[in-house]
Amino acid sequence: MFGKKSESDATPSATSHEETAGGKGRPTPSRKEAEAARKTRAKVPNNPKEAKKAARDRARQDRERSRQGMMAGDQRYLQARDQGAGKAFTRDFVDGRFSLAEYFIVVAVFVLVLGFVPITAIQFWVTIIFFAFTAIMVIDVIIMVVLLNKAATKALTNPADRKGLTLYAILRVMQFRRLRLPPARVRRGGAPK
Repeated sequence: MFGKKSESDATPSATSHEETAGGKGRPTPSRKEAEAARKTRAKVPNNPKEAKKAARDRARQDRERSRQGMMAGDQRYLQARDQGAGKAFTRDFVDGRFSLAEYFIVVAVFVLVLGFVPITAIQFWVTIIFFAFTAIMVIDVIIMVVLLNKAATKALTNPADRKGLTLYAILRVMQFRRLRLPPARVRRGGAPK
């Protein structure tokens, strides 16, 4: 029990261990080799100016990689507010329909500019048109939210996936379609690109 084992007992267990391990296909690097590799990867220049420049270059490369991933719609690179099945469903739902709300900024700037015209009749009609446009836009957004909630209830069974979709949809529909991030994956009418 506590005695020395014979060599015949030790050999089978060693071979069975080697067979089950599988291995990584290369020898484990020595400590010296691993440290040298680590130092070359994280080589920082001694000059503070060069170190800052290298850090800026690495940060710029990371930002560019994240931006390209986000533009491609890769879930790993999306911001936390855009991640998840519910948010993807909402993006496709909002991007698939036409809405007056995306032109709200343009109309508001137009009204602001025309507000400086000293003719009161023009100011009056611009104000009436702006309020009418805003009322139609609000009704359109309310209809969109009701339809979105119905569709999300059917498509997303987990209530946690449906949390926050209304505000997310309203904020997305208020942006120009071309400026939306992540970019639209569907054409108007819901047909996939």
